[in-house]
Amino acid sequence: MKRTIGSLLFYGRFLTSFSAIGFRRRASGWDALEPDFHDQTWVVTGATGGIGKAITLRAAQAGASVIAVGRSTEKLDQLIDSAPAVEAITTAQADLASIPEIGRLADFIQSLQSPVDVLVNNVGVLLDDLTTTTEGHQTAFATNILGHYELSRLLQERGLFSASACIIEMSSGGMYGAPLQLAPMATTRPDEYDGMEAYAMHKRAQVALAEGLNRQWGDSGPACYVMHPGWVDTEGVRTALPLFRKTLKSVLRDADQGADTAIWLAENRPRREPHGIWFDRERRDEHAFSFTRKSAHGPADLLQFLRDQFH
Repeated sequence: MKRTIGSLLFYGRFLTSFSAIGFRRRASGWDALEPDFHDQTWVVTGATGGIGKAITLRAAQAGASVIAVGRSTEKLDQLIDSAPAVEAITTAQADLASIPEIGRLADFIQSLQSPVDVLVNNVGVLLDDLTTTTEGHQTAFATNILGHYELSRLLQERGLFSASACIIEMSSGGMYGAPLQLAPMATTRPDEYDGMEAYAMHKRAQVALAEGLNRQWGDSGPACYVMHPGWVDTEGVRTALPLFRKTLKSVLRDADQGADTAIWLAENRPRREPHGIWFDRERRDEHAFSFTRKSAHGPADLLQFLRDQFH
């Protein structure tokens, strides 16, 4: 009952802002977005559906050469079949919960000999049941945050980013419901695991990851932005949150609306800031509730925690 009441309060607070209602209201005052991504190379993870697919297609349509990363070869083939600019999209099959596969993906990107201008760490999962990877990591943790860190790190350490590159972390409004926690978000104990809570913690960690990488790399690395897309009607929502979708389907955003801020960030490259999360083309406070500010950890602690996963 307590959790149900908390969910109602959470969703009620953000309904008009995170839904298509909020998007349409804000978009009425925006300038037209007509990006030019010619001569740019993009890497988009989770590219075969929903927001990732929308980003991939919009970037390709604007002239980018896009490396579309997905776990399913069948869905990657379907992406190519649906793409109006097939020659601008290269597919790469990889399970981004697997550290070895991330290494092979980095090898593939390096073999193309084209510096990466935009990395969109979009892939994410909400898993009700606890599963672990072959390396022993919680699958959701590995997919949602550890893999984001590892792919970003490998591209940076190998010098595969262009001089003006940026990284876009696709977080979620769910991060407003969790403070930064380290060990709890990576637990592999079934009695400690809750899929919704884990997802919120991972999405909060993405906010800290962007800040941590900006502070660690400074001007020597790509600018790291973190955004959330609002409430979008994706396959993941249909699978993981069926009641939420059934209740709010009429006001959920479509994938293009969810992708809008990522495209805007890549086109405008605003000044990197130490705090905040981008939403509907504006940088906003990453805290909506006071309890999420009460964490014993900061971005530097998160980076060390992620590094420790490899030892």
